Amino acid sequence: MRGSITAHIFSPQFSQPQKFFLRAKTVVVYQSGYGHTQRLAQFVAQGANAQVIAIDADGNITDADWTAMDAADAIIFGSPTYMGMASWQFKKFADATSKRWFTSAWKDKVAGGFTISASPSGDKLSTIQYFITLSMQLGMIWVGQPAMNDGTINRIGSNSGLMAQVGPTSPAEDIPQGDLDTAKAYGERVAAVAAKLRC
Repeated sequence: MRGSITAHIFSPQFSQPQKFFLRAKTVVVYQSGYGHTQRLAQFVAQGANAQVIAIDADGNITDADWTAMDAADAIIFGSPTYMGMASWQFKKFADATSKRWFTSAWKDKVAGGFTISASPSGDKLSTIQYFITLSMQLGMIWVGQPAMNDGTINRIGSNSGLMAQVGPTSPAEDIPQGDLDTAKAYGERVAAVAAKLRC
């Protein structure tokens, strides 16, 4: 079961230890300009069994979206890398998290992040590092991407977070399957870490 761990609970009510699944509530919040980050977000969310929140073209989300993130055990951030950084819409959202910073509302939540660009490098690391810094500001616990580069899975070779790449004129449907499989596995990992920390 994705995004969950098995716990054996001992109780005087039962003669044998009982097995329970502990599931982490995970949210994927992302901004997408042309659909590429959205497709990546969908696969991350599949792995994490997560709710998906899209930041709109004006950099806004709803009050209900904020409430969902407040209730989450883990939040996974996503943005395309534009000009070596996260999109302005994502940064507007990030600035709005200052209210959560002020009250330590997201302290000890688990965090992760993903990005995509048109070039093999594209300075995607700057975006991931921005997510990490944002998470540290908020008192969150960052989860990296541990999969080894086998030429398909984690072919970009990023351990800081999830990175993907597709050509500048390619539609979202052309994102390599290996990148999508890596996205799904990363979502599963973040949710699993969050579930362990709930014990």
